[in-house]
Amino acid sequence: MKITTIGIDLAKSVFQIHGVDSHGKAVLRKKLSRAKMLEFFIKLPPCLIGMEACGSAHYWARKLVEMGHTVKLMAPQFVKPYVKANKNDAADAEAICEAVSRPNMRFVAIKTEEQQAILSLHRVRQSFVKARTAQSNQIRGLLSEFGVILPRGMADIARRLPELLEKTNLPDSFRELLQRLYQHFKELDKQVEELDQKIQLWHRNSAISRQLAEIPGIGPITASALVASIGDASSFANGRQLAAWLGLVPKQHSSGGKALLLGISKRGDCYLRTLLIHGARAVIRRAEDKPGGTWLSKLLARRHKNVAAVALANKNARIVWALLTHNDRRFRADYVPAVADA
Repeated sequence: MKITTIGIDLAKSVFQIHGVDSHGKAVLRKKLSRAKMLEFFIKLPPCLIGMEACGSAHYWARKLVEMGHTVKLMAPQFVKPYVKANKNDAADAEAICEAVSRPNMRFVAIKTEEQQAILSLHRVRQSFVKARTAQSNQIRGLLSEFGVILPRGMADIARRLPELLEKTNLPDSFRELLQRLYQHFKELDKQVEELDQKIQLWHRNSAISRQLAEIPGIGPITASALVASIGDASSFANGRQLAAWLGLVPKQHSSGGKALLLGISKRGDCYLRTLLIHGARAVIRRAEDKPGGTWLSKLLARRHKNVAAVALANKNARIVWALLTHNDRRFRADYVPAVADA
């Protein structure tokens, strides 16, 4: 009995594994506690191991790769069609074992500890930004109940609220509440600024991140997030696959030989897609003040700004793939493709 492929259904404490031999016959069905996971696999001959790309998957993948196993991660939505019966841990492990052996399966690149560390900074920063926005909206909404209207924007909260607390005739209890909310707002703003500095420091120490930041519409935040999330760009066959992974290509609903393209699919990482589109909007705002003739100005002349922003984000994603897969290349704003030149 030689196990060639194993599927692992990950959990916090109890893990279900399913193993098959070279003929696809099930030869192993077992539950393992977290403490015995490494002990079991270190005694096992090297084999192919499949897991869903979920919480702790990258950690276990790194550990198993160190033992000599070949580990492949898959998106959960690609594994679900292989579940044959009712959902349970054993059925999930069997489905993972079958899915990982499919020749056309799409896999997720295993992230390094450094990649996960910088991504953790981005995730925490994103949560602080959301909390700061929610806090400013709450302050603005509470003041409106007393007839005080503040314009939209973080700057007006920080600039006008201290003055309102001193001069406006507000009840003392409400004034104390506003002071408490304002202190919370300032603390959130401080946390965001400190995390920005940490990300900037990592960006300055990363050559490839600095290289991506040369692309118009991509700054240190976007560049560092792209480098940490994508990792090995060679796992994508071309730039369009990377753009599709980010959800920047049209959703297709075709049948009977008739092609129907809808809006963008919005699949993949929403955070990266948002950063790329917001960066594209900044480029578009500056492009409106420049003379025409460029690809972007021609696009803006015939399509809506939102469409142009997504198109530019898609283009930047493809440029990112080209730079990540060819380390000897650098971004050139005056570059003209050979086909267009001919």
